[in-house]
Amino acid sequence: MANLKDLKNRINSVKSTRKITQAMQMVAAAKLRRAEEAAEAARPYAARFNDVLAGLAQGVGEGGPRLLAGTGSDQTHLLVVMTSERGLCGGFNSSIVRLAKTRASQLVAQGKTVKILTVGKKGREQMRRDWGNYLVGHVDLSDVKRLGYTNAQDIARDVLSRFDADEFDVATIFFAEFESVISQKPTAMQIIPATFEASEDGASESTVFDYEPGEEEILRELLPRGIATQIFTALLENAASEQGARMSAMDNATRNAGDMIDRLTIQYNRTRQAVITNELIEIISGAEAL
Repeated sequence: MANLKDLKNRINSVKSTRKITQAMQMVAAAKLRRAEEAAEAARPYAARFNDVLAGLAQGVGEGGPRLLAGTGSDQTHLLVVMTSERGLCGGFNSSIVRLAKTRASQLVAQGKTVKILTVGKKGREQMRRDWGNYLVGHVDLSDVKRLGYTNAQDIARDVLSRFDADEFDVATIFFAEFESVISQKPTAMQIIPATFEASEDGASESTVFDYEPGEEEILRELLPRGIATQIFTALLENAASEQGARMSAMDNATRNAGDMIDRLTIQYNRTRQAVITNELIEIISGAEAL
């Protein structure tokens, strides 16, 4: 049985931990609001841009720019795994990595060549354990205080330069789509060859556009921006998902710490009562012996 001093020290330790988890929960809640607003603000722009590119791609038909038509092969796949730089956010990072590992295993089983580019330290740490030989690069965003479009452009330039150098045929990004504080959906999105599907609102519009110069030339200019926009949208979705997952995880940790404090307090009181009872028995026994 633990002595009273050990129990008291443990109770104080858990109380200190609870203060930390409560503070982290409050910080995550504040960051979540900003991240969620940024993600929601980007969705209409990304959807509309996607509609425009879908219309242009449909006008071009088969062929077109290399980013749209592809290399004519799907032998080499680049998996861009986007996770957070920090932990303590529940299963947020693990769910994304699990989806990427599943896709990588399927591709290897089909005889495909797999290359992995990681964005975020936590994803790199997990992918390195089993897929270290497949890692070809890493993007560090640990010094970025607030995500901007320039961060997405840097990642897009890296990916596009690899594509221009014929390092891969198909590129897919992995991230978590934010649904709510308790729900973040791991998502895989192919970005090269570029795939654009018009939304229901965009598909319902009957307006016909004439482009000058032609669709193919415009696509050559817009496709790199479209890929950067998809990456930027994924980064914003990831940021909101990370804070939502961290807020939920810290809330659970705070509740668990409270339950542990209650159990330890009961154990402390029972131990203290037993010590007092033993002391009384010893006093009474000594008095009777006299």
